[in-house]
Amino acid sequence: MLNWFSSSLPGRSNKSQSDQPRWLILLFSTVLAGTLTTCSGIPKPTYFPGYPIGFIERGVASWYGPGFHGNKTANGERYDMHQLTAAHRTLPLGSIAVVRSMSTGRKVTVRINDRGPFARGRVLDLSLAGANALGMTGSGTDEVELQVVGYQGRAAEIGFLRVQVGSFSDQQNALNLLERVKPLYPGGRIQIVDLPEGRRYRVQVGQFSKESQAEAAAAHLESTLDLQGVVFRDDS
Repeated sequence: MLNWFSSSLPGRSNKSQSDQPRWLILLFSTVLAGTLTTCSGIPKPTYFPGYPIGFIERGVASWYGPGFHGNKTANGERYDMHQLTAAHRTLPLGSIAVVRSMSTGRKVTVRINDRGPFARGRVLDLSLAGANALGMTGSGTDEVELQVVGYQGRAAEIGFLRVQVGSFSDQQNALNLLERVKPLYPGGRIQIVDLPEGRRYRVQVGQFSKESQAEAAAAHLESTLDLQGVVFRDDS
C-alpha cells in the first residue's frame, strides 16, 4: 500500500526524500496516520470511572415475567421477558454479568437494564428467559453467583445511591413514614410507581456516592427506627 502511494504522488522523481516539498511530506504523514488508526480495529469500550469489571456477588435471585412484560425499564427500554436481561439495585445499567446457579451449576449471561429486586435479601431479578436458562422458574428463586464481565452501551453519569425504607399502597402511610425519617435524613422523597398489583408509594432517603455510605445509613435506620432498608441506584 505504501509503495502504491509513493508512486502515485504528483511530480514524483528520482530525487531524495529530503528534496520533496514539505507540504507533500506532511500530506503523506497525515494520510498514513489516518490509515493506521482505521486499521487498528474496534476501539475499546469506555467504562465508568471505577467500573466494577470482575465484581462478584452471591445471594438469592428471583425472576419477573408476564405482569411486567412491556413495561418501561430503568434504562428506558421496554421490558421483554424473552430477552436475557436482569434487574440489579446498584450495578451500572448496561453491565454484562454471568450468572451461575449454585444448586445446578448452570450459567447464563445477562445484561442489566432495570432496577430491583426491592425484596430484602435478594440480589438479582432475572427475566423469564434468564430464569429458564437456569431452570429456576418452578421454584421461583435460586442461590446464584454473578460476575460482571463487561459493559454494553454508552458511558454516562452514574446516579446517586438511595435507601428505600418502605413501599405502600396507601399514600398517607408513605407520608407518615417520610415524616418519621426526616429528622435523620431531611432529603427524603416519595416515588410513585405503577406495578401489576397496583400503584405503590415508595419512601426513599439519602443521596450517597459510595455503597459503604448507603449501607451504613440503612443499618442506622434499622437500629434507630427499626426500618429494613434496601440500597439502590437512582438513575433518574
